[in-house]
Amino acid sequence: SHAAILAGSLNIPYLVNVPASVRQYDNGTDVILNTNKGYMLVNPTGEEIARTVARQERAAAEHEEALKVADQPAVTQDGHHVEIAANIANQDDAEKAVKLGAEAVGLLRSEFLYMERATEPTMDEQVKAYEGILGAMGKDRPVIIRTLDVGGDKPLAYLPLPREENPFLGERGVRIGINRPAMLRKQIRAILKAAHAGHARIMFPMISSLDEFRAVKKLVLEEQEKAGVTVEVGIMIEVPSAALLADHFAKEVDFFSIGTNDLTQYTLAVDRGHPKLAARIDGLHPAVLRLIDMTVKAANKEGKWTGICGSLASDPNAVPILVGL
Repeated sequence: SHAAILAGSLNIPYLVNVPASVRQYDNGTDVILNTNKGYMLVNPTGEEIARTVARQERAAAEHEEALKVADQPAVTQDGHHVEIAANIANQDDAEKAVKLGAEAVGLLRSEFLYMERATEPTMDEQVKAYEGILGAMGKDRPVIIRTLDVGGDKPLAYLPLPREENPFLGERGVRIGINRPAMLRKQIRAILKAAHAGHARIMFPMISSLDEFRAVKKLVLEEQEKAGVTVEVGIMIEVPSAALLADHFAKEVDFFSIGTNDLTQYTLAVDRGHPKLAARIDGLHPAVLRLIDMTVKAANKEGKWTGICGSLASDPNAVPILVGL
């Protein structure tokens, strides 16, 4: 869920699906909250507390060691460079990403410009926000700006969407932009206007068919011609149909970015917000890995690159297999 993503970026431990009985404990009760393993221990013994503190100290020491080499490139032992990018929501995140050694922004969640407000952001507000983020990253660090991705689990107060029985299969992602071209055009225009401040790329979410991509790319090409500015245009691979058609998409896009959270949800038919089933969301499921493999091979064949922007990319256990793919 996006609440979990935000909590993670703020270094706040976050545990879901906790039984209602936690409300019965008094304030001040000792608790160990282990969100790596996903459990909460109430009234731990002195020995359990000592073990936990030792783990925390070890993790802090590892973090300090990692920071010392954060600005060095990530290169495998056989000399293959892997670009390490940050997913961000605003300029503060961008500045933090630079300090922590990010080489790029793999995903700017532009919807946070649109949320928590009563009206759509103006062109000037959008341009200013993008300029700040691009400027913070600098010309050498590309920033992928994902176009407005709302609907499903991200409603907007001023964009009333009909109540849907299956919102994750409804009007969300790029479908919002296609159905409201004026809104999308304004965002594309703002990105192109701000592009001088750094190295901008545009990415469309939830693309499931070639005609969708061609429709939005046509809009981008029209605006690029007016602005006299050209940026790379890519798509998120988060719907199985996009992965299965990756060989066709690869001929028409500049890059792919695999959104493993949604790709896993749609491939396994498991709602990632479902309290009983969320634990079954496994980005390393063989079916998901096959779709990733298919996407990467299709991109390579056309000389295009592929990134991973789902939470799987920040899981150290997943890194070896992702690098292998």
